[in-house]
Amino acid sequence: MNTVHIDPPFGDRRSRDELYAGQIILRSPSPATRAFVDHARAMIETAFAGMDPRTAQYKLSVESFVDRFAPLKHAFIHDERSLSCIAGIMHELGCDPDDTYIDVPRLRVATSDGYLTSGVAYAHHAHRDTWYSAPMAQINRWMPVYPYESSASMAFHPAYWSQPVRNSSGDFDYYRWNAEGRAQARSQIGSDTRKQPRAQDALDLEPEVRFVLPPASVIAFSAAQLHSTCKNVSGASRWSVDFRTVSLADLEERRGAANVDSAPTGTSLRDFVRLRDFTPMPEATVRKFDDRENVEGQLVFRA
Repeated sequence: MNTVHIDPPFGDRRSRDELYAGQIILRSPSPATRAFVDHARAMIETAFAGMDPRTAQYKLSVESFVDRFAPLKHAFIHDERSLSCIAGIMHELGCDPDDTYIDVPRLRVATSDGYLTSGVAYAHHAHRDTWYSAPMAQINRWMPVYPYESSASMAFHPAYWSQPVRNSSGDFDYYRWNAEGRAQARSQIGSDTRKQPRAQDALDLEPEVRFVLPPASVIAFSAAQLHSTCKNVSGASRWSVDFRTVSLADLEERRGAANVDSAPTGTSLRDFVRLRDFTPMPEATVRKFDDRENVEGQLVFRA
């Protein structure tokens, strides 16, 4: 990463090319992103009624917090308004509705001072999403729901953009993760014992880059960026939403970030639906990335 674009004037194709080259794009709040954040806030504040969601951790046991957050996370993913909000954002950006595919949104919380860092509120170690079977053409879009401080943000580690990291992604099977790892999230409270791809050598994560942005701003970055959850010592939980997009043309033409070290089994491409009408990714395209006849596990992510 050597360039951060802020509200760039260029279109979607140029944006994707910049992101595939390791750059990052920041966008200011817009009507569509504000609508998405308003939707997320409404659901969060209903689940944590009578409490400020940023400080609810100080009023609830960890188990009680999970009992509220786990069903909220599931409901947010499956609420039709969530997917419609994503569609609104992508239309606002001028993306081709026949070429652009989107996946379900994720609602995340990063609690403060080690209150809950596993399972449904997993604090991600340094990783690339491509270690988890994301395509090299995947673009991640992340936005904060409430104000947050630097220690509650996520960090990018640009020194590793083109530098391979010895990691265990070769042992990761996406379909088995869908069937087993995701289902175990709610039970992982004291620690997280799920098998996930990790760096196998010590990493020098400095320099790191953090962005502190107002709610409804967007950070867009490649799935190949090495990034991590910062150790939140801000005294408040950080709430965020994110979703991923891919271009069908880029998949077909094998455009995307360079693969320097990712070797997982399976692909997340079946999770994506077309922006125009929410129809699934063509199976013919998916099979160019995984053409096995027999697989174990669950092909499509189900929350």
